[in-house]
Amino acid sequence: MTDDVHRVHVALGERSYDIEVGAGRLARLGPTLASLGKATHAIVITDANVQEPYALPAAESLSAAEIDVDIISVEPGEESKSVETAAGLWNGMLELGADRQTVVVAVGGGVVGDLAGFVAATFLRGLRFFQVPTTLLAQVDSSVGGKVGVNLPEGKNMVGAFWQPIGVLIDPTVLGSLPDREYRAGLAEVVKYGVILDAEFFSFLEARTDQLNARDPNCLAEVITRCCRLKADVVEADEFERSGHRAILNYGHTFAHAFETLSGYGALLHGEAVAMGMTCAARLAERMRRVDSAFVARQTALLERLGLPVNPPKCDAEAALKVMARDKKVSHGELRFVLPSRLGAVELVGGVDPREVAAVLG
Repeated sequence: MTDDVHRVHVALGERSYDIEVGAGRLARLGPTLASLGKATHAIVITDANVQEPYALPAAESLSAAEIDVDIISVEPGEESKSVETAAGLWNGMLELGADRQTVVVAVGGGVVGDLAGFVAATFLRGLRFFQVPTTLLAQVDSSVGGKVGVNLPEGKNMVGAFWQPIGVLIDPTVLGSLPDREYRAGLAEVVKYGVILDAEFFSFLEARTDQLNARDPNCLAEVITRCCRLKADVVEADEFERSGHRAILNYGHTFAHAFETLSGYGALLHGEAVAMGMTCAARLAERMRRVDSAFVARQTALLERLGLPVNPPKCDAEAALKVMARDKKVSHGELRFVLPSRLGAVELVGGVDPREVAAVLG
């Protein structure tokens, strides 16, 4: 077999792991997991949309590697990322005889990965966890870095843990069947990496919007690998968000989480909310004279060329600010935002006037 695969190593001491990116890698899940140490039992957590096309082949690959496999499927959508669904999974794993040697394998998008990772982190005080992301957003962002958790009705990702996977396997060919809206939502996180960390990568994306819109597999493999490397660099520097550096990954997310909460989970896809949130963050930075109008226009143009929404949903500014006050970046009651200073560089900024925030929501 030709090993046409890109590898990104995430160096975290004893929690280090590799991300493998390559066409057809889904069929290599069994040997890949077996190579990581003794694995006799795997519980695949997936959702009803992903089960037949991807979770079942994943289970077959595991079984062929002489690993006993069980599959638990949850309902698709953000509503499943809840304490209630997690409790159902804990009970399901108990019934399936999961023990400390069981590996939890997440096959799905960001909701499945976050939920399965949270269940893995908490069941029996921690089980090994492996990620097989099947959406672009999960492949470039949520499957890397070990953030797992569930939502509360009052806010996103308010209950969770840092729980690194033992590996991540990314097969870009699965994106061919992804609904257009889901695919484009993932492109928002791709653009984010260019804005926050890599101006050259941003220019690369501008030059390849046609290939991205056409889901060109070679272009996608290159883009996914670059995003994973950029995120891995940040995670290696600030795994547990203690220095504040990892917060840069939340560019646009303070706005986005408020939009998702106020719209009702599931009304907006996370990537759609992030595209809107990045636009608001750029406009806020312009109002604060951190960037000029050309920066805002360039970011907006790329998002629009990739078919992403940029204007925020209609929402009450006071209600939005109330949700933002629960954001994890709040410090001593003070709102803080990740804002650009130039293309490829952002900072965590405190002391932002709520009136300026309200002004960009209109």
